[in-house]
Amino acid sequence: MIVCSCNVLSDHDVRTAVESSQHLPRNAKQLYGCLGCSAECGRCARTIKTIIDEALGACAKACCAGCPHSHAAEHHHEFPVEPALPLAVAG
Repeated sequence: MIVCSCNVLSDHDVRTAVESSQHLPRNAKQLYGCLGCSAECGRCARTIKTIIDEALGACAKACCAGCPHSHAAEHHHEFPVEPALPLAVAG
């Protein structure tokens, strides 16, 4: 199924890019970078994010310290993992 008509990307293209990338794209912008193209209209971003999350499985959310992907992301400065901010306690 074509998910990005501007760049003619299929859901299979998205899954293949996620599975073969060392940089673990987590959003449409990062995925476009892996595929050597760029977003045009942006209508596909939500669908691409959903496919990425499905392809990454449990790693779709921020990788935990024990996950091998979190270690790989630390060494690739192109897509750094942002640290979680502590939540303020209402009091």
